[in-house]
Amino acid sequence: MTKKPNTAATKSFEKALITKNKLELHPRNPHKMRYDFALLADSCAELTQYVVKNKYGNESIDFANPLAVKALNKALLSHFYGVPFWDIPAGFLCPPIPGRADYIHYLADLLADSNAGVIPRGSMVKALDIGVGANCVYPIIGNREYGWKFIGSDINKIAVDSATMVIKSNTNLTGNIQVRLQSNKTSFFNGIWQVDERFDITLCNPPFHSSESAMKAESERKWRGLKGKSRSTLNFGGQADELWCDGGEEGFICRMVEESKTYRDRCYWFTSLVARQSSLPAIYRALENSGAIQVKTINMAQGKKMSRFIAWSFLEADQQDYWQDTYWAI
Repeated sequence: MTKKPNTAATKSFEKALITKNKLELHPRNPHKMRYDFALLADSCAELTQYVVKNKYGNESIDFANPLAVKALNKALLSHFYGVPFWDIPAGFLCPPIPGRADYIHYLADLLADSNAGVIPRGSMVKALDIGVGANCVYPIIGNREYGWKFIGSDINKIAVDSATMVIKSNTNLTGNIQVRLQSNKTSFFNGIWQVDERFDITLCNPPFHSSESAMKAESERKWRGLKGKSRSTLNFGGQADELWCDGGEEGFICRMVEESKTYRDRCYWFTSLVARQSSLPAIYRALENSGAIQVKTINMAQGKKMSRFIAWSFLEADQQDYWQDTYWAI
């Protein structure tokens, strides 16, 4: 098993990076530059009504306004990914596109590191998104950027129906992305992963909080720090199952690790975002107990925020070679 990173050293390194300069998105992320709102409005006229001048005299939107964020997402998905129709029901998570794109690009790097430096592309690459949400953003970006085929799962039927509508409304997504309802809320892969399926990679953005009260307390703390006043609502929305779960992200990921053992020979890399640095020790212990052969922690950054995802694989060296030669050969 790969040696676990020194969490104290990692935390110190992250702080040093943040102090030194503004952290950058992945080099292939098309959202690295300042938004050109005039150009984006050409792709989504709805965005125009939300564009205002900020205190520096630059065009921007009110990122605390969920309708403005939603319009921006529509414009970004249309302009950069050729997806003219995108929508989500009221109250569902409206994710920031740049950060979502970063996860996908770093996943591509992870696959490349396992394939002699070459990113596996095209429909031979299969990805499974656990908790795809009503927005379906990860599969959209992964398919449009790398041609990967996606299965997305969710425990919320409204989310599944919404994501399915987005797929059916865009001909370039139809046949490349499929969404399945997870009927067992305690399962991750069971009930979704079919007998004849293998996946090159799985991805997940787990619920962050351990309860609704914990989420509200954290949100209140952040808004008091940023604005000096109270704010009880979330600008990005989200359903209960998108925002909190028993044990928070730490418990969620540890349970996912345990269940992943069942599919050890049918997936190259299992992955999950990890928002809290403090969650890593418990996750590393779960991975060690699971018998994972490779474990990697990949750092990502956006603005002044540091994030990461954990990746693990059960494949032996000969299985890795077979996988590369069989599924990723050009």
